[in-house]
Amino acid sequence: MRPWRMRTMLLVSLVALALAMTAIFLAMARFTVERQARADLTLDMQHSLQTFRNLQAQRQRLLLRESSLLSELPTLKATMTTSDRRTIQDNGVQFWKLSGEDFFALSSPEGHLDAFYNTGAPLSRDNVELVLRAAINSPGSLQLLASDGRLFEISSQPLTFGSGEQMTGLGYVTTGYEFTEKIAREVSDAAAAEVVFAVDGNVVAGTLPAPLRQELDSTQSELLRQPLESREMRLGHQRYLASSVRLEAETAPGADIQLVVFKSFAGEEQILASLYRLVAALGALAAMLGVGLAAFIARTVTEPLQSLLAGTRALSRGDFTHKVSEAGAEEVRELSRAFDRMRERMQQTQQELLAAERMATIGQMASSVSHDLRHYLSAIYANAEFLANPEIPAGEREDLLADVRAGVQGMTDMLDSLLVFSRTGMVLQLRPEYLTVLVEQTVAAIRSHPEARGVDLRVQPVLPLLVEVDPKELRRAVYNLLLNACQAVRRGARPA
Repeated sequence: MRPWRMRTMLLVSLVALALAMTAIFLAMARFTVERQARADLTLDMQHSLQTFRNLQAQRQRLLLRESSLLSELPTLKATMTTSDRRTIQDNGVQFWKLSGEDFFALSSPEGHLDAFYNTGAPLSRDNVELVLRAAINSPGSLQLLASDGRLFEISSQPLTFGSGEQMTGLGYVTTGYEFTEKIAREVSDAAAAEVVFAVDGNVVAGTLPAPLRQELDSTQSELLRQPLESREMRLGHQRYLASSVRLEAETAPGADIQLVVFKSFAGEEQILASLYRLVAALGALAAMLGVGLAAFIARTVTEPLQSLLAGTRALSRGDFTHKVSEAGAEEVRELSRAFDRMRERMQQTQQELLAAERMATIGQMASSVSHDLRHYLSAIYANAEFLANPEIPAGEREDLLADVRAGVQGMTDMLDSLLVFSRTGMVLQLRPEYLTVLVEQTVAAIRSHPEARGVDLRVQPVLPLLVEVDPKELRRAVYNLLLNACQAVRRGARPA
């Protein structure tokens, strides 16, 4: 894995820090908003239930007043004195219409149901009579009538004739209103929440749309059967906080009547979404500021450090001319200046080492040159002795002079090489030469040496080969080899 550069690490760290802080702020904001929303919704639920109780109390007072007025109608009392069920059923219709209620019933003094009327589909007579018996036993009270998937609140009043000890019971009149969508809407508007009325786990009225009612019946049936203080749930695409209460009243045996209030999280989610956008914008701004800060730090710290790194790499390659930029923070500039001082000292030390090494090399070369000079001087001395002999022919004298000149030229070349090295430090001066020519010239030069006299030197013909060499040094090397060979031959040829 390729290691990251300091600039990349700094940039990634700052961006990661901005993102982490944004995520933490979002989580904290969500937790805080949801906790406050839950507390507010719970309080709204309590207000909603109290609102329903207030509306219900108003309706109950109106219902009791209306049933009391109907019980005082002389025409109604006259109808009940006939004790004829058919007559009561026929005449009861006009009293029902007069009341304007959703439910109207007339019962005998013994509690037998003579006639009843209701809006919508007819109700089951058995359920109605069972509830009316409970209402007759508690005249002036309120009861809930649940039958055939419908819910009514009813009140019964006795019908009497006379007063005091001469009072005669003529029967009972019962009126009531149905819990319809209209009533549910009134409760919903007053409570600013969705409401449903449920009987035995089935919704009979409410403000929830039909698809949500079906989902409620299929997935949250226990909420419609037992009181719950608060529960978070999802219906459709929305979250709700739901509470349910049992409506306390005399009902048909086994009937379980619940009022369920649903408070939507939609408003709080909108607030949370706005807060998310605000925090996300702040996070993006923090990330941009982090990038800007990283760029500033890169310009003041990492870029000078990269320049210092480049200088270190150049120094490791032996480049002492690379200058380090003195930019950035004061500490970085001080480090750059210290590096330049170190580079200058190293350059000076290297020059001193090179000079010392050059002197050592010159000493070694002087030793080698003195050895080679002796060979040239020996050849020159021997040829001079031959030239001093007056009996040597003129042609041979010319050859001896040529050998002397060659020896002097060889000595001159060696001295020139030594001078060039002392000035430039370059030992070799390469140029293209034919190897066969160099060997032939060296063999010709060795023939004039006294050690080569009497030694048969033969050069085998070879192909011309062009090589990149220092011809002077190569001739010296070959010359020394041949001279050593001649000396070895001469020693081997001496008698024991």
